[in-house]
Amino acid sequence: MQNAVSGLNAARQSYPFKLMDRFGRKIEYLRLGVTDRCNLRCTYCMPPEGISCTSKEEILTFSEMERLVRLFVTLGISKLRLTGGEPFVRKDLIKFLWRMQSIPELKQICITTNGVLTAPLIPELKEMGLSGLNLSLDSLSDSTYKKITGQNQLQSVLQSFHQALQYKIPLKINTVIQPGLNFHEMIPLSRLAENNPVEVRFIEQMPFRGDHAFVPKGGSAKEILYRLRLEYPDMVKIQKSNSTAQGYSVPGFNGTLGIIAGYSRTFCNNCNRIRITPSGLLKTCLYDHGVVDLKQLLRSGCTDSDISSTISKAVINRSSNGFEAENKNTSALTHSMAAIGG
Repeated sequence: MQNAVSGLNAARQSYPFKLMDRFGRKIEYLRLGVTDRCNLRCTYCMPPEGISCTSKEEILTFSEMERLVRLFVTLGISKLRLTGGEPFVRKDLIKFLWRMQSIPELKQICITTNGVLTAPLIPELKEMGLSGLNLSLDSLSDSTYKKITGQNQLQSVLQSFHQALQYKIPLKINTVIQPGLNFHEMIPLSRLAENNPVEVRFIEQMPFRGDHAFVPKGGSAKEILYRLRLEYPDMVKIQKSNSTAQGYSVPGFNGTLGIIAGYSRTFCNNCNRIRITPSGLLKTCLYDHGVVDLKQLLRSGCTDSDISSTISKAVINRSSNGFEAENKNTSALTHSMAAIGG
């Protein structure tokens, strides 16, 4: 199996861009939400009362997802990230991953996970040649982790962290900063990159919790950077293309640090990604309301050509940035990040 994977990876070559918006941004990265269900209740993702999950009938089937992914690669998509909710709560996700791994035009296949269920799956993820794992880790304190997530699962997440390192799966740590909860843990979390080849990324809290009242307060990218520079005055900016994270190297560190200005939206000019929600909405921006109902097109008998044409038109009309997309949105930003697809 390993030889087959190696041969497949060697066959993954450059693929022509066929999706480009009116601002000249080439789209090559698809984020696919496979479920809106999650085994945690993070304070930045869901309101205290929780959210109403989409019915099974309204979630895309794996067959529908595969058809869409294969269609998107003909349009130039070369990187796929599976998100949730929590991807691994969906039954048969590993089988779907193997199907995705058989598509040679996909040069990268990654997963974003909270890590609760991930550790036992790491050996098979390594075997299939997974390109990378993003692990949500918002605290190194059991009590604080439980306050943020609602569950006492920190040790399970840390086990996933160590397993990914052991099997040498490229690893990024995602930490959503919330003043009053985990801002003071930035430095201990950042030190995970001191002795480990990981990127620890601190994320601005965004207004996607699933309720009207929520507005992020504090923990801006500027505040995060100021705190890191106090600790690491010799920190050096890393130039990256098409990344949501501004990276930084610290002398003596094995890994790197990053800041994702998801609320400030400072990376929009270079954004090369689009999203499909678990219910099949195409989002050309995190802050839009969904521009195409792909599920409706799939289930109404549209041809691949029809769907491709609709997608291309939607991408051409993409907003210049997240602020414009939000202003066009006629409804409040009340979707949970779980429903959006991470």
